[in-house]
Order: sequence, then structure tokens, then C-alpha cells
Amino acid sequence: MGEVKGQAGAKALQEFLSEAQDILEGLGRSLMSIDDALRRGEPDPDVVNDVFRGMHTLKSLCGMFGVEPLARLAHLEESLLEEIRLGRKAWEAHLMDLLFESVECFLSALSVVAEKKDPTAADDLESIFVLLARLEGTSHASQAPRPSRVADDLAPQHRAYEPEDLFGLDILEVLTEYEEHRLRVNLQRGMKLCFVLMSFSLDAIDIELDKVKKRLKPVGEIITYLPSADTADPDKLALNIIIALHGTLADLEEVLADKAHVVEEIRPRSRPPLPPRLSDRPEPAAALSHDLAVDVDTAGGADGGLSREGGVASLKSVAQTVRVDIRKLDRLMNVVGELALARTAIARIGAELGAMSGRRDLAIELHRISGGFDRRLGELREGILEVRMVPLGQMFDRLARMVRKVSRELGKEIHFVMSGADTEVDKLIIEELSDPLMHIIRNAIDHGIEAGEVRGAAGKPSKGTVALTAYQKGNHVVIEVEDDGAGIDSRKVLTAALNRGLVTHEQAEVMGDREAMYLLFIPGLSTSEKTTAISGRGVGMDVVKTNISALGGVVEVQSELGIGSKFTITLPVTLAIIPALLVVVADRTYAVPLNTVAEALLVSPSDVRDVLGSPTMELRGQTLALCRLDRFFGVDRRTTAPNESRVVVASLGQRRLGLVVDNLIGQQDVVIKPLGRSLSGVRCFSGATDIGEEQLVLVIDTAAVIEEAFQSSEKLETRVDNSEWT
Repeated sequence: MGEVKGQAGAKALQEFLSEAQDILEGLGRSLMSIDDALRRGEPDPDVVNDVFRGMHTLKSLCGMFGVEPLARLAHLEESLLEEIRLGRKAWEAHLMDLLFESVECFLSALSVVAEKKDPTAADDLESIFVLLARLEGTSHASQAPRPSRVADDLAPQHRAYEPEDLFGLDILEVLTEYEEHRLRVNLQRGMKLCFVLMSFSLDAIDIELDKVKKRLKPVGEIITYLPSADTADPDKLALNIIIALHGTLADLEEVLADKAHVVEEIRPRSRPPLPPRLSDRPEPAAALSHDLAVDVDTAGGADGGLSREGGVASLKSVAQTVRVDIRKLDRLMNVVGELALARTAIARIGAELGAMSGRRDLAIELHRISGGFDRRLGELREGILEVRMVPLGQMFDRLARMVRKVSRELGKEIHFVMSGADTEVDKLIIEELSDPLMHIIRNAIDHGIEAGEVRGAAGKPSKGTVALTAYQKGNHVVIEVEDDGAGIDSRKVLTAALNRGLVTHEQAEVMGDREAMYLLFIPGLSTSEKTTAISGRGVGMDVVKTNISALGGVVEVQSELGIGSKFTITLPVTLAIIPALLVVVADRTYAVPLNTVAEALLVSPSDVRDVLGSPTMELRGQTLALCRLDRFFGVDRRTTAPNESRVVVASLGQRRLGLVVDNLIGQQDVVIKPLGRSLSGVRCFSGATDIGEEQLVLVIDTAAVIEEAFQSSEKLETRVDNSEWT
């Protein structure tokens, strides 16, 4: 097909990538569920079917868009899953590995296609063809012989039945091969089999049946549901549902208590009496069609299904979701930013009119209009931000697959605990956060968690634990990665830094354990004695710090030898539009993200103290390090500095820094625009914003300033001359 051409082609490619991404995320979650269930017994057959159907859909999608290698890969995966779900192949470790590798292979290939905007970009990816060869080898492996039909197995007990008999061979003969397999499995386990006869309204059968299936799920496995002529109402369809009970008949009756139904147990060795027809049973007070309007989940179901509105059939789609390109939301957010500038201008004009004699009535009217505009603009902004927010669970699923892969490669047993998956963060932040978290967790498994025998000797359980926790804290989201491994030896880190010339002996002598721990984030530093495919090349932790800082966040590390380590990442919830504090530094205006500002206060020269060569002040009994932004940014003053400066106390995670500025202008919502490629390397600024009257100001990257101020001796370790503050 080649590179897509035109707007329509680009849109179609984006739709393909989005749809495929959604399918693969679902496949990953289902495979993790299956992998977990296999440790306890047999996986849920419905989940297995979900994977089978997802792979079939993916095959069709790739074939339709001309991504032939991926379509072929999905076809082989579908065939493998078909053999497993029919019982011809057993769930084996190497087959699970193949399925997981396929998901990762698909995701990697889609990334290449997205980057090159060319569906044929996957044609030459070696990883696909290596996996194809392995799958083809699996398909030729020995298979279990196809078993005889259930109808033949049960024929001695049923052969005397008449065709119209509800329990005769006519029903067993029409079972699909998969349904026969599931029936056979449940018979072998001694499960109680039942027929459930129910009727459904023709114009809403899909929704009603889906509700019944959800009710029956906790009490048994539905083998099949087949139409029956056993109904006198032409507007309804009767279905025979065969279910294998996990519980008792009483449990089954309880979940169907408010619906018209007939339940009969299937007894293979004796002929049960024919059940009465539904028309012979009284209709319960809560009828099926009436029940429909109560608890239909509008977020799911089949598209295009029939629903009921006041007794009239409707063709409205049951699904109430729509996929939106994040770039469209960015454009909308830019429009909101422009409207915010207009609001500020209107407020300014209103204030000027109020100061003019004879214009007070216009000023009052303009103020009223401006207030309404401000409220509606706030609602619009909050609405767009809400649409941009997605749960961290999307990323957690990918990390869980990575943990499984790495732990198997290293031969370590890992218990991966996740909490806070429903914590919502801006979609763009989630995408940029994936790599840092992957590096932290991978290092925790490789370097942190000890081998089983070592853990046993130390009195620890052989299975190591890695915990991933997320929660919202004010306008920030906090993500913690904690392990119960060996911990980080700060002295070993310092020695490695010395050996690589990353610190001097003079610096090492005065460096404490906390400072030494943060050397982990220096590029090229590794404490590993050997290089592996997992880690040990000194690449990874510097990526963590760089990516987190680029998102306006900070990463902190705590560790105790023999106990474990904990990495804490603090990030803003969104980067799209933020409230900012406008400050003046050496006659220049800057914007400080308000979500990083703890407080602002006056400081006089007498308040400043010299502590180990760094300017500080006392704030409520604690020492606060100060950073003069004019010197930090290297800007020259055109006017005399004020007698009293303002200190903006910036706080991120456990770190605080006093940013010394000349004056405070006020608060304003800003939309951050990137600085552009030529200025992308400029540190300590996250972008620029327009604050009105065609005035552009730089937005301070508070996290980067805090990091650099604490780590750079040139910035802070200068003798304080109090006369410079006057």
C-alpha cells in the first residue's frame, strides 16, 4: 500500500492504529488473567474465548488494511488458540510465552508503522518472521485425537427419546465442536447440568440475553443457548440454555427469581419428565421488558442493538463512547488559552471603564458579562481536561506483562502488586511515563530482588515482591515503586562513580548517603558487575530522571540494605492548561506553575543566613535553601533590586526550594507552548505562554530548577553577601 496519502489516508491509518492498540491492550489483560488462573487451575473459558475473538478481529483488521505479516501472525495465533480452546492442546508454558511475545511483537510493529506512516513498514521486521517460524513449528506439533461426539457418548441413555423431547438427541446433535468440548469437560468433572428455558422480547433480545448471561456467570458456565418453539407469544423467542452449575439449583433459582423461567436438571441415566411450557407458568411481577430500563450498562454491549424507549423500538447505538485524537484536544486547549487571554483583556477594559467618569454603568455590565464568560470558560476547560484524563491502569497492564517476561528470563519468582490503577492522569503524561517506570521495575527485579536461595538464607520468602502504587495528592499524582530486595548500597554507588570519574575524591568525602544515592541518575553509572540483556550497561536510570523532569516532575529514592528500595515519582496531573503565578525577576516576567508553589513570602537581607556556603532562611523552624533566579538564569539587571525580595516556596515531593524573585504580579491560567526545536535543549524552562497584550513569558520548569539547584555547587555554594539583597 505504501505511505498513506492525503488527509483521508492519514485518518484511516490513525483509526487502524487506535483500533489495533485497543485490541492488543485487551489481549494483554486477558492473557495476564489466564496466566494467573493457570497457577490455580483452569482459566475462565469466557476469557479464553475473548482472546480467541480478539485475535480473530485483529487478523481481519490487519488484513483489511494491508499489513500482511501481522495478519498472518494473527492467523497463526488464532489457530493456536482454537486448538487450545477445543482441548486439542494443553496450556503449556512455552505456548503462553508465544502468546505474550506476539502481543509485544504486534505493539512494536504498530509503533514502526505509526512512526513511518506506512502500513508496509512491518513487511521487513525480522522479529515478526522469527515469531512466525516458531508458531508454524508449534502448529505441526502433535495434537490430541479428536474425541467422539457427545451425542454418541450419551446415545445409550438417550436413543429411545422422541425427537420432540426437550432432552433428546436433536439438541445434542447441533452443538458446535467447542460446545461439545465444554460439555464433555463439565461432565468429566461431575458438574450438574441443567436446561434453563426462558423467553425474550424479539426487539431487545441481545440486551436481555446479555443481562441473563451476566446473572448466570457467578453460578455456572453457559454451554450454549438454542432457540425453542416452546412459546405462544409471537413477539417473544424462547431459548433453551444449557448450563453447567458450579453451585446448587437453589443458587440458580435465586439469581433468576424475578424472571419467567423453567429449570430442569439433566440426568443422563434416567429420563426426566417433560417440563411445563412457559405459557403454563404465571408471569412474575418484574417482567423482562420492564426490567430492561433499570440497569442497562450504556458503556458496553453490541453496537446497533435494539433498545426500548417508552415501549417503542429504537435503533440508537448502545455504546456511548467515541475515540478522539489527543491532537484535536490539544488544539481545543489552545483555543481555550486564547479565550482566557480574551477574558483577561475584557476584565482590564472593564477596570479602565470603571475609572472613567460617566462609564460606571458600562463597567458594571461588562463586569457581569466577564463573570459569566469566566464561569463558562472554566467549565469548558474542566471538560476538556476530563476528556484528556485516562486511568493509569492502561499502563499498569503493559508493565505487568513486562514483569512476567523479565522474571521468567531471570528465573526469579516475582509477586507483582498493583494498586491505584483507577488514578487518572493526562494521556500524554501516561505515554511519557511508561519508559521510566519500565526501567525502575526492571532494575528492581534484576538488581533488587535476590535469587530464591539467597532470600531463603536471609529469612525472606523465596518469591520477591514488587509493588506499584499510584494515588492523587492535590494537583499531583504520586507513583511509588517498592521492592523487598537487597536494597541499594550507597557506598557502592559512590565507588562506581569515583571509578568512572563522575565525581572527584573531594566531592566524595563530603557526600552523604542521600546525595550518593542520587548518583544513580547520572548517565553511564552502573553498579552491576556483569552486563546482561536486562541491565548493567549504565542506561536506564538517567532516562528515568530525564523523562520525569521533562514532565515537570521529580523522582526520589529511599533504600535500606537488606530491606528493599522505594522510588517515588511526583508528577502534575496534566500539562495541558495550568494555573501559574506570574513573577518579576530583574525586570523580566516569568510564569511559575502554581501546583508547585506552596506559599510566597517577603524576605529581607537580615533573614538570609549562610549554611555551608549556601544562602538559606529559617521558615517555621526549618532551614529553607534559597535560589536567586536572576543569578540562576544569568540575567543582568537594568534597574536597582528592591529592598525586600519575595520568596516563592516551590515544593515537589519531599524537596523544597525558595525561589527569590523581585515581585509577584498575580495568578493566571496559561497554556504552555513548546519552545521549538532550536531551543529544545534549554534547561529549566518547560515552554512559553502568552499572558495577553502580545506579551510572551517563559514558563519555569520548577522540577528542573530544584534538581539543578540542589545538585549544582556553582548555583548554591556561593558565600552570601547580605548587601547584595538590598
